[in-house]
Amino acid sequence: MAGVQTAVALREQGFEGPVTLIGAEPHQPYDRPPLSKAVLLGKAEDSAFDVDFEALAIELRLGLEVTGLRAGDREIDTEAGPVPYDVLVVATGAQPVTLPGTEGVPGVHLLRTLDDAARLKPVLERRHDIVVVGAGWIGAEFATAAREAGCAVTVVEAADHPLAGALPAEVAAPMARWYEESGAALLTHARVDRFEGGSVVLADGRRLPADAVVVGIGARPATDWLAGSGVTLDAGGSLTADDRLRTSVPGVYAVGDCASFPSARYGERLLVHHWDNALQGPRTVAADIIGENPGAYDPVPYFWSEQFGRFVQYAGHHTTADALVRRGDPAGASWSVLWLRAGVLVALLAVGRPRDLAQGRKLIEAAARLDPARATDPAVALKTAVL
Repeated sequence: MAGVQTAVALREQGFEGPVTLIGAEPHQPYDRPPLSKAVLLGKAEDSAFDVDFEALAIELRLGLEVTGLRAGDREIDTEAGPVPYDVLVVATGAQPVTLPGTEGVPGVHLLRTLDDAARLKPVLERRHDIVVVGAGWIGAEFATAAREAGCAVTVVEAADHPLAGALPAEVAAPMARWYEESGAALLTHARVDRFEGGSVVLADGRRLPADAVVVGIGARPATDWLAGSGVTLDAGGSLTADDRLRTSVPGVYAVGDCASFPSARYGERLLVHHWDNALQGPRTVAADIIGENPGAYDPVPYFWSEQFGRFVQYAGHHTTADALVRRGDPAGASWSVLWLRAGVLVALLAVGRPRDLAQGRKLIEAAARLDPARATDPAVALKTAVL
């Protein structure tokens, strides 16, 4: 997403020089969200972007892995030899975190790429017993698809509630009920010890039947190929870009899942592994490349998830909030949670309340102060709760 959008944004903003888009996968560039939904369930063959690369004079070099960067020579190394550049945009995304000892084990799957979805499709078609490791966003979405396909599903989560890496327990705990309602089993405080003979053995000795295992325990920036390049990476491996998404090396930008950026709005560096960041960042990169002043890149992070018959949306960044306001009953079909910092709305989670999300996102951008008493009433439009 980030690489394609950067190339397209360059053309839209008037760049006339050569643009080359290099990708390690052999497939036509594609969108990832449908992989855990329509593609996985056989409702779509693929999710290729509707972009006429030839008409835009964008050269595609697919199935070509980049192995290194020599910034002093302005060249990247590839399996097919060096490729020179004037400006390099790194948009290599993230790669799934694997469970130790599972690489190459038959029946253990990840879900990140089109090939991953293709391997999992027949698993769903055969209605296998499936164990999902990790109750994060991808685990919930895959469990949803697997239940829709008629599979028996058990989700194993080491923490005490789903979405532990994204949301606090007081907000995410009610979502555990969604698993049960869908017919999936959710085991919390559960750790995988090993895979053995068509089953998953937990650390406490429990054995779960598993014709297939899907691991969804997070992702990390795909930046190993930059080792020794001189480009600054943080401890987690992400490129530390500035507020125009420039890296520490002149002429090298970074965008999407592989890069963090400083947020003046939130007073910290953000690493956003979501689709909207890969859509918005390229516009800043393209504008800076062609010499326009794009201003600081400081979006309100946004993402969505479709799981267990619910549309879940989130905007903002809640870790610095000092107050939480609920709108509606989390046991119901639709509800929202607001996070405030010194009375200012900084983040919002909406379940089945798209209007709350749309209005809340604008209020976050405007640093609006809310009246908590009015905001807690789900019948009151959020935009009318502004002080």
